[in-house]
Amino acid sequence: MKILSIDPGYERLGVAIVKKNPGEKEKLVYSNCFKTSAKLSFHDRLVLIGKEVKRLIKEFEPTALAIETLYFNTNQKTAINVAEVCGVIKYEALSAKLKLYEYTPLQVKIAVTGYGRGDKKQVISMINRLITIDKKITHDDEFDAIAIGLTYFASVSSLK
Repeated sequence: MKILSIDPGYERLGVAIVKKNPGEKEKLVYSNCFKTSAKLSFHDRLVLIGKEVKRLIKEFEPTALAIETLYFNTNQKTAINVAEVCGVIKYEALSAKLKLYEYTPLQVKIAVTGYGRGDKKQVISMINRLITIDKKITHDDEFDAIAIGLTYFASVSSLK
């Protein structure tokens, strides 16, 4: 089974393709931090994000989308914009007939570290223990997308 996992944002979008065969460990197939330029209008950025998600779905043929749910911070404009990004991502996934799974930041931390209040360093440390990463990752968004993918596999295996 192969899934697309996304940490949503409009400046930086963390994306990962994580695969797991029965009886095997999860494998990272692809990950990236997709960036859009602040010089573009927000609507143009939404179009680029939609095209990137569509490209990933076409190239990797995942069966599901795992995405982090939006958590509201103090900046309402940012929260609204990220909500619109989530809408574009979900639209592309559902149009491609992918199953949709959403996880809170707390669920991701529990699945990856075993502790819901783990910090970013703990999450990254555990990701490196749980899955092989053969490249240098420079943005937390990419690690977050990988963590969301690992959360998906932890949650679906616990449902069986």
